[in-house]
Amino acid sequence: FLTDDAGRRVAAFGYHAGYAGAALAVMAWAWQLENPEAKTMPGVKSYPEQDALLTAVKANLQQGEAVANRKPRVLVIGALGRCGRGAVDLCKQAGIPDDLILKWDMAETSKGGPFDEIVESDIFINCIYLSEEIPPFINEKSLKQEKRKLSVVCDVSCDTTNPHNPVPVYTENSTFARPTLPVVGYDNPPLCVISIDHLPSLLPREASETFSQALLPSLLELRDRKTSRVWQQAEGLFGSKIGTLPEGMRNTFQKMADAMPSMPSIPGLSGSSEEKK
Repeated sequence: FLTDDAGRRVAAFGYHAGYAGAALAVMAWAWQLENPEAKTMPGVKSYPEQDALLTAVKANLQQGEAVANRKPRVLVIGALGRCGRGAVDLCKQAGIPDDLILKWDMAETSKGGPFDEIVESDIFINCIYLSEEIPPFINEKSLKQEKRKLSVVCDVSCDTTNPHNPVPVYTENSTFARPTLPVVGYDNPPLCVISIDHLPSLLPREASETFSQALLPSLLELRDRKTSRVWQQAEGLFGSKIGTLPEGMRNTFQKMADAMPSMPSIPGLSGSSEEKK
């Protein structure tokens, strides 16, 4: 509901979702190299601070590099958004060279997938905001190519139940207790998916602090909500959504409005404070 002049949410957890997702993806890449017969990576817990997570990722990366004799190539789609920037920052801070981090956004995906560049990378991190149907980024045919190096897919966007999910290789969410899900039918290398829908809670301190700092300026304008653009827009959007509810639910909100003179006016409700004037 709260958006800036450009339509972006004034506060969001996207950056730390991308950061945490990339961290788990790098750790999963290393784990699979060291444990090729394992079905899933061991469970993880929240870290007390970002530096602790980064230290763990660096250690895992070194272990994976010792097996593969190289660092992974990572492709991030949605790299210009909050989420994508978080994913790219983690990769850089962990020690992956910039030339091994492919930063894609709308310009690179405009031709439509599937994309060979994804299956030729070791790690694919999806950070897009899905607003409409688009061609899949990967599919069974692209993954069956002999040149496939891809072993870890981290779908930070996590459109698990969306019929237009551009990463249609999984149907359930993974969890901190079970971070990776094996994709059946793919070996040498094995392929797994990270589809955790609460990634920012891997870094609860930094994620909460960043969100709070971003939200605070709007909260300070709440007392002036009648003139504040962000709150006026939120109120209008709220009212338009109320108008789509079944009549019984709209009546419930009308009773609330009648009982609370200070309640914001809700367009479409007869008897609301605005219509009483």
